[in-house]
Amino acid sequence: MSTHGRSAPGRRERKKAATRQKIADTALRLFLERGYDAVGIRDVAAAADVAVTTVFAHFASKEALVFERDDDFEQRLVRAVTHRSPQEPLMPALRREVQALLRHCTGDGAGPLWRMIDESPALRDYEKSMRLRHAEALAVAIAADLGLPQVTIACRTVARFVVDAFSLGREATDPEAAVDEIFPMIEAAWEVACRAAQGTPRSRAAGPC
Repeated sequence: MSTHGRSAPGRRERKKAATRQKIADTALRLFLERGYDAVGIRDVAAAADVAVTTVFAHFASKEALVFERDDDFEQRLVRAVTHRSPQEPLMPALRREVQALLRHCTGDGAGPLWRMIDESPALRDYEKSMRLRHAEALAVAIAADLGLPQVTIACRTVARFVVDAFSLGREATDPEAAVDEIFPMIEAAWEVACRAAQGTPRSRAAGPC
């Protein structure tokens, strides 16, 4: 296989990623300038100089344009479980990642975006369903980390608590302080769940389990 043949997929992926980012950046600019409800997919496509079909090739819905880092957010939560060091307990790893996500998502300039989301019923509903998906992915990762044959209610409960910690933190005046207040309660719930699951298969140092 030639060098040209090996490098072509990389160029295609970079071009695809650049187009996706251009569409998302254009959409957000228009939403903030004109208001979310006043902007349609055709407006976004025209401003980004792409076809409407190209927009839908990258984003399944108008709401998805606002939450364009959806997959990255989910993967970061999952990696906090799967990529932590063997000696690190689960809950501190998740707390650290939630704090990092909050710093990223509530930094300078994020206020107008979150106000737009909070003022739009469609965006609030989309965010709610998105967080549920994130929690389920996190629950699956936690169950796998413990060596469980299936996802348990305890895994799902703790995962939802963790995702809710992000949501509550981003609404607070001091997001990181809010997470520091919330996580001891999550850790207490985790300890109770682990005591109730004594004798279940488990892997490495995964908190009190």
